[in-house]
Amino acid sequence: MIAPEHYGSESMKYVLFGEDGTSTEEKLAGYTGVVPWSYLRPHCENGVLFYVDASLDLTVVGAAISRNESARVDAWLKSGDLVKMSEVHASQWEKDSPEFEALVVSPFVLCRPV
Repeated sequence: MIAPEHYGSESMKYVLFGEDGTSTEEKLAGYTGVVPWSYLRPHCENGVLFYVDASLDLTVVGAAISRNESARVDAWLKSGDLVKMSEVHASQWEKDSPEFEALVVSPFVLCRPV
């Protein structure tokens, strides 16, 4: 057992796992990266890949999905700012092989070409 005098003068701070003071957007930004089309192809085939328009922040969209903000997500879907990828898109990207900025918000994957 460690004696109290060995704890130091700073008080210990206890934080529950996942509650570190960062926003959902900040946490999701750490899971955003650049990937090739070959990484995204299986997600497209499984029907969980979504294109995010350049006018939107990928992490803001991801946070809205993770918080189940259905009205906000529905508005993006209706406006075309968020689009479920289909074979039409996949066939074009197979030819061009662009890289994508991507974010996994399970079970969905968000992306846009870089």
